[in-house]
Amino acid sequence: MGGLVSCLALNASYEPLTIVPARRAVRLVLDAKAEILEADAQKAFRSVRSRHPLPLVIRLVRYVHVPRRFRRQVTNTFLFARDGYACQYCGRHKRTLKHREFLTRDHVMPISRGGGNSWGNVVTACSTCNHRKGNQLPNEAGLRLATRPAEPNHVKLVWAVRKVTPVQAKYIRMFFGEDAAPAIRRREEIPA
Repeated sequence: MGGLVSCLALNASYEPLTIVPARRAVRLVLDAKAEILEADAQKAFRSVRSRHPLPLVIRLVRYVHVPRRFRRQVTNTFLFARDGYACQYCGRHKRTLKHREFLTRDHVMPISRGGGNSWGNVVTACSTCNHRKGNQLPNEAGLRLATRPAEPNHVKLVWAVRKVTPVQAKYIRMFFGEDAAPAIRRREEIPA
């Protein structure tokens, strides 16, 4: 089984909880703490007396209360996902950046001028636009923001940055709605 396969774990309410290693999913199933909803019939886990399909999606038998953090810190992973992996000044996607260009975090109101490191003050910028803007406001540098920065829906964002299979994505969308994971859909359409 190795660490190559992961399994989506759902709460008893079908709320997506997390991605767990296949070994953990198998243990939950064998201990009767979870049931398999989707499996890879081509791959299996075996015991001395039985063979079972490898779980891709499991559902806990009993509901688990999960406390939520109210605010998440701004990380580049979440910031870039919020902004669709595109520069908020020139609109270029990370796939179209030239050699030695990369995505960066830009503070709309520079920290040196009193700006903070909050969701409402940071955007994704390509290194070229960030260098051009420097220590100025966007309009002072002749740049315009594509969208106004705002705090994202963290439930949707967490699932957007996780690696899930199309089968697992189906359950995430089923619980949170079709717009819950647009980045999953984009990743499925873009060859790696």
